[in-house]
This record gives sequence, C-alpha cells and structure tokens, in this order.
Amino acid sequence: MDTSDTHYDAIIVGSGFGGSVMAYRLAEAGLRVCVLERGKAYPPGSFPRSPIAMRHNIWDPSLGMHGMFNLWSFSGLGGVVSSGLGGGSLIYANVLLRKDEKTFVHEDLHDGGYESWPVTRKDLDPHYDLVERMMNAQRYPLEHEPYTATAKTQAMKVAAERLGRGGDWQLPPLAVTFSNPGEPPVPGEPIREQYPNLHGRTRTTCRLCGECDIGCNYGSKNTLDYTYLSAAKRHGAELRTLAEVKAFWPGDGGGYVVQYVDYSDTPEGEPLEVSSELLPRVTLTADRLVLAAGTFGTTYLLLKNQRHFPALSSQLGTRFCGNGDLLGFMLRCTDSTSGTRLPRVLDGGHGPVITSALHFRGQEEGGTGRGYYVEDAGYPEFINWLYEGAHQVALLKRGVRLASRIAKGWLGLTHDSDVSEEIAEVLGDCIGSATSLPLLAMGRDLPNGKMSLSKDGMLEVDWREQNSAEYFRRVRQSMADIAHALEGKMVQNPLGYLSRVITVHPLGGCPMALSPDEGVVDANGEAYGHPGLYITDGSMMPGPVGPNPSLTIAAFADRFADHLLAGRTPRRVPTPPPARPDLQAPA
Repeated sequence: MDTSDTHYDAIIVGSGFGGSVMAYRLAEAGLRVCVLERGKAYPPGSFPRSPIAMRHNIWDPSLGMHGMFNLWSFSGLGGVVSSGLGGGSLIYANVLLRKDEKTFVHEDLHDGGYESWPVTRKDLDPHYDLVERMMNAQRYPLEHEPYTATAKTQAMKVAAERLGRGGDWQLPPLAVTFSNPGEPPVPGEPIREQYPNLHGRTRTTCRLCGECDIGCNYGSKNTLDYTYLSAAKRHGAELRTLAEVKAFWPGDGGGYVVQYVDYSDTPEGEPLEVSSELLPRVTLTADRLVLAAGTFGTTYLLLKNQRHFPALSSQLGTRFCGNGDLLGFMLRCTDSTSGTRLPRVLDGGHGPVITSALHFRGQEEGGTGRGYYVEDAGYPEFINWLYEGAHQVALLKRGVRLASRIAKGWLGLTHDSDVSEEIAEVLGDCIGSATSLPLLAMGRDLPNGKMSLSKDGMLEVDWREQNSAEYFRRVRQSMADIAHALEGKMVQNPLGYLSRVITVHPLGGCPMALSPDEGVVDANGEAYGHPGLYITDGSMMPGPVGPNPSLTIAAFADRFADHLLAGRTPRRVPTPPPARPDLQAPA
C-alpha cells in the first residue's frame, strides 16, 4: 500500500502559538509537516461585523457553524477560545510580555495546588528573542502624533503615577504593525512584507479601530497566519483547514495514527444530519504527533483517547488555572485638576485593544501575594453606539424634540431651516460611553483545577474562584484604586458575584514536570511514556504565566522544536489505516 501521500514526519493538531511555531521550525528543517486546523482561514476583510454574521461566528459544526469563537461553560468559570487558522492569535489582544524571571517557582500551594517549573527564564530568553523578532513586536508609539492623543493610554499612565506606581507602568510589546521599518508610524499605510503572506493579500498598518479581539480586517495584527504559518507554508508545510481531529493512537510499527473529520465539503449554515463523531474520517500517519489544540482542546482529546496511551501520566487533567483573568469596568471618570470636575474622556474605541500595562508585583518580585497585571481594554467603536443607544427613554425624548422641531419647519411655524444643532442633540452628550473603559487583569492564581470527562463524555473543569480568593480580592481592589485615581467608579463583572470568572487564557491539564509523578510532559514537551508525542500549547503550563501567556507558549514551542529536531530519526514505518476510515482504533 502506498502511504507516501498520507504519512508525514510530523502532524501538528492546532495552529495557535504552539502549533504554528512548531510547524515553521520543523518545516524549515526539512521535515514533511501537516497542520490540522479545525477552523477556517481568515484573510483580510473576512471577519464578520454585521449582527447576523456575528450570530453565526461560533464554532459548533453540529449546527453548521464554522465560526471563530468557541465558548465553554463550566460550573466555576467560562472560557473563550478561538477556532481558525492562526488559533488564539486571531482574537487575542496582541500583548507579548515575558514571564517574570522570579516566578519560575518550585512550591507547594494550599488547597492542593502545586507549581513547579522545570525550566528557568534563562532557558527561555533565547526563544523569547526569536519569537519577538518573528512576530515583529512593536510598542505603541505614544510619542508620535496622532497616537499621543490616545486618551485611555494617557489615563492609565496618570493612574499609575497617582498610585505611586509610575515605574510599574509600561507600554508592552505588541504584535501589531504601526510602521514600516525605518519610517514613522502612520495609520492605514500598506505594509511592505519581505514575502507574500499565505492569503496573498495586502495588509495595512494599524488603523486604531479597537477591533483586535474580533478579528482584524486590515491585517494590521501580526497574527500567526501572517508570520509563522506563512513561513511554514513557504518551507513546504501542508496546512489543512476545517480538519477537526477526533482520534489518534500509537502505530503498531512506531509513530502515530491520526483521524480527523473534513468539514470542507460540509455546507456552512446547515446542521449536520448525524453527530460529527459518526462522520467519515480521513486517516493520516506520522513519525511524531504534536498536540497544540489549546488547553481545552488538547486535554479533551487526550482524555477521550486516553485508553490508547496506557503509559500516560496520571497527572493528565491537573493543574488547571485561568491565568488569573478578571474583567472590570471603570465608569464615569472625571478630571478635577483644573478646579472644576470635568468628564475625563477615555475613548475606549480608539487604538488597539491593549496599549499599556500596570504591573503589581508579587512576593517573589519584591511585592506581596501573587503578582498580576492590569491593562487598559479597548473595544470596537460600535460598543459605544450600543452603550448610548441602551438608554432608550432619554433617546426617545431627544428624538421627539427633533421631530417637533422639523414638524414646525414643515408647517411654517419657524423660518430657521438649519436643524444641525437639533440633530446633534439627539445623540446626547455621549459622556457615559466616552468616560468608561474596561480593565483586564491577569496574573498568578492557584493552579489547582482538575479537568476530566463527564459520564456522557463531555469536558468538565473543577475550578473554584474561592480557592484563589485572596488573589482575586487584591486584583479587584487594585482595579478600584485605578478607577478612584481617575475619579471614576469601578463596577466588577456581574458574574463575579456568582463566583464565576471568564478566562481567555486557560492553562494546564497536561503540565510539564521533571518526572511523570508530577506532570504529563518533560521539560522538552515530550510526553512521558510515549516518545514522539509532544504537547506545545497552554495545557503544558505547570502554573499561571502571570502576564498574557501567548509569548511564553510560543517560546516554549520554539524550545521544544530544538529538542525534537536534535533527536529526529525518520522511521518511515507507517501503520496502514483501518479498513473503514470512520472507525476509531480498537480499544
């Protein structure tokens, strides 16, 4: 049987920060690589914006939806992750911060938590350097016009100074192109790329529209499809989209067998007639298997296929955390420095989503408790319109006044034909939206959550906010302090009162460790007991990163690639696929 078209040196499941880095590194080294991404590709201009399109921008193939957002809900928390070529980079807020050197800890924690990092910051620094260059990291150019007028950034700096934390405020590196090399930053200029990107489309510099988290339609974000995946494809990597992996197992003659469902011929918008588990499957084989489907995705896949991996560590599913994610809202901020209390305009719809960060250091770094970051959180401009339109009674009254004024003109009761002022008044003062801003916090909550399968085979997460109660109390207080410094009011996420948080940075489930008694993979990302099986996404973190974890995940993946390439010995002994491609491996 000729398996040359279905056998690879490496199959990579997922195209986020771990999978994309691995794909590029292995393809660059000459390996035959196949990336399996369940979601679609998103070239510039393809991210939905209309209400009806956003309604279907959800990942649920059973309902015919192949969209970008995958929403998870568990008893103690909810999670938001991405589906699409480029993984989480499509919806993240671009921040590329390194994990603080002193937080690579080895310690037992209360409530059953345990955090031990088998590597150091010194081990990762060379890989951080490589990823930052590949992602073309740039800081927000606050010293240039028109960026100096970014009100939310300036306000966060003012708050930091008023709190005596001016030295802890920073403009973090962002994976956003604000300018071409050697040129001043200008919004909306064509980006000059050394090589064409895999979409074959022209990108433009950041237009400051605040749409980073719902997909950048201008290609200003240096997402993984423009960086690592485009480079991987140039080196021969095969990128398969709408390919959802369902099963995998070790091959009899070595390597691994992978089966996935191909949705490329499934009409979008039409519910499936049968469960996706019953759809025909495509079977591939590889010498090495790299799991990079995200914390939820990879852990879920391993739990579902655990019977095929008897030597896998019993630590599978442990040390889950949400990287301390917390969302709050500053409302009605003011400025009384002139002696008169005036509205403090924050203009959350102007600029990229995150431009600045305020670091509250933990005890390892000379502070107290477990450290965290609070960052400004911009949003698309249409959110401001929704905010102002939500006050229906006031809006109706202003509309009635405008209608009355126009009617008087029609009836000849007034000779003033200029109604510009009246039309402007319909919008109101717009102070509510202009002076409000979300805040995003993330940090080092306790990694003591447990992931498992329910009786009906669904993913469960046993994680409780109260286990990290002191951490979250301090974060909420710091948010309130920032709002107070800006003479505004802090409103916490209402879900917090139900002991629920929303994480966009789920971590753990397949933690790395120095032995299989403590973790699932070793310090090089290779699974204990199963040579050639690598895990390169957030699930392999043994604890919270602290700052935004994307850069650290990518740096680890780059390190793991070194190990994989150093020990490569092509075996070329693929296992023939089962007689029926829709069958799973025998139990």
